[in-house]
Amino acid sequence: MLNLFNTLSREKQKFKPIKDNQVGFYACGLTVYDYAHIGNLRTYIFEDVLKRVLLFNGYKVKHIMNITDVGHLSGENLGDADQGEDKVEKAARKAGKSPKEITDFYTDAFKKDLTDLHILFPDIWCPATEHVNDMIQLIKKIEENGYTYISGGNVYFDTAKFETYSELSKIKLDELKHGARVEVDKNKRNPSDFVLWFTVSEKFKDHLQQWDSPWGMGWPGWHIECSAMSSKYLGEQFDIHTGGEDHINVHHTNEIAQSEAAFGKKPWVRFWLHGAFLVLEKEKMSKSLGNFITLTTLKEKGFTPMHYRYFCFTAHYRKPLVFSMEALEGAKQSFEILKSKIIQIKMDAPEIHAPVVPENDSFYTSFLEAVNDDLNMPRALAVVYDLIKNTEIKPKDKLNLLYVFDKILGFNFREFTEEEVELTEELKELLQKREEARRNKDFKTADELREILKKKGFVIEDTASGPKLRRI
Repeated sequence: MLNLFNTLSREKQKFKPIKDNQVGFYACGLTVYDYAHIGNLRTYIFEDVLKRVLLFNGYKVKHIMNITDVGHLSGENLGDADQGEDKVEKAARKAGKSPKEITDFYTDAFKKDLTDLHILFPDIWCPATEHVNDMIQLIKKIEENGYTYISGGNVYFDTAKFETYSELSKIKLDELKHGARVEVDKNKRNPSDFVLWFTVSEKFKDHLQQWDSPWGMGWPGWHIECSAMSSKYLGEQFDIHTGGEDHINVHHTNEIAQSEAAFGKKPWVRFWLHGAFLVLEKEKMSKSLGNFITLTTLKEKGFTPMHYRYFCFTAHYRKPLVFSMEALEGAKQSFEILKSKIIQIKMDAPEIHAPVVPENDSFYTSFLEAVNDDLNMPRALAVVYDLIKNTEIKPKDKLNLLYVFDKILGFNFREFTEEEVELTEELKELLQKREEARRNKDFKTADELREILKKKGFVIEDTASGPKLRRI
């Protein structure tokens, strides 16, 4: 039975979709004004595991992800502000390019990162700029239902009229002061109010992306984008909405308010799941702090995307994960050991083209219990290691189970192959000297040379066709 921690209730709940066997799943995508950093990517890895677990449990999943290419403003204090310059436009002006050139480039880079990390793509990508009319129609509904006001030319959502506004965040509105969550906006009636539609004003007269609307030329607020796009493809109620934990207090709280104000007082989303921060020396990784690391940076330092994916599985998705190059190096070594053990199992077993879920198998049961217990990947990895160490299970049965587990792990065990070691002149000389020592029955020298090679990171395997080197 699949149990997921619902941020709305602050407890694990048995997952049951609105429609039998069909899951509507919306994930907040990237604001494409820069590369995704590895903190962002940790969230997408957790969401990938969630999707894989849903599919593993037999559900049909309709997965939607937005691309924010307008409307996300760069406030001085928090990224959820209604003040400041549009992040995309700021990047475009700095680079001397058009907003579309910027968003196309960083969208492609984002998709490349997801591909490298073996993250399954959504069924539908939703660039915000292609759904502005949907946002306008949704704002009109909210306006007709009496939840908006116009001030300073902008259309605001009046949170005082929405009684359950704090249901997700648990923030007490009567204690909320101006500037506590987002920057002070003198046009607001209440500190928690937020912009649904920005109109062109003196401050934003040079805004590069503008659309006509019933309230004048302008552009949508960031929060309305996700509500409009998710509802367009998943309906007025759907099952799962995910994102980083930094979205709880403002972005997702505002999404709930405006969506339920438009569609009526019924639960808009059943399950809210949030991933914890990747922590860098006791502070979160962020672009505004200038302390972010990209996947490309890790590659340049000798790590593969799978090393990072494995690293993310060493902590539960709801727990902060402390990042350092030393910690990632440890994950790299663990992954490479796992890889070598699986390669050995593949060498001892015939290839399996269609893995079969075994009946009444204790390892399968333990793995399923782990992933169905709110996506507990550290526990799932422990089951994998227990399986590999077990000497009573035949290699072909191990390989079958590993391929089954990999549907969730996403490491692509099937592609694991022994690396061909490129022999340098030094390695060739050491191997030659060892062979000469063995022929002369000088086993002491042969063992010494084996140890020298071991210190250089290689183990010798004596085969019928001669000695071969394998990386440790």
